[in-house]
Amino acid sequence: QVQLVESGGGLVQAGVSLRLSCAASGRTYGMGWFRQAPGKEREFVAAINWSGGVTYDADSVKGRFTIFRDNAKNLLYLQMNNLQPEDTAVYYCAATNRVGTATSPYIYNYWGQGTQVTVSS
Repeated sequence: QVQLVESGGGLVQAGVSLRLSCAASGRTYGMGWFRQAPGKEREFVAAINWSGGVTYDADSVKGRFTIFRDNAKNLLYLQMNNLQPEDTAVYYCAATNRVGTATSPYIYNYWGQGTQVTVSS
């Protein structure tokens, strides 16, 4: 059983940057970030394979968000630049037992509790 704990969310103005972190209690393989805004379904944001060499971003964040990981420290990150009000959501870290990238939430076995990101205009 892997425990995931996100941090780094907050209230920011449009155009600024935030970096989310996700600490894992043990070794993980494929990992990803999802987000869920009020009244909406959980949405894929970005995924990364076990080594960090392969990443995949949703079109809505491509060019603004970057996912990366530090396996030596069991940490996953999401660098978010040029944040916009539509990025407002609870952001969740997830881990799967598969080594590759995955965009479907049903592939992921472990989830964090989420961290709130609110972007004001």
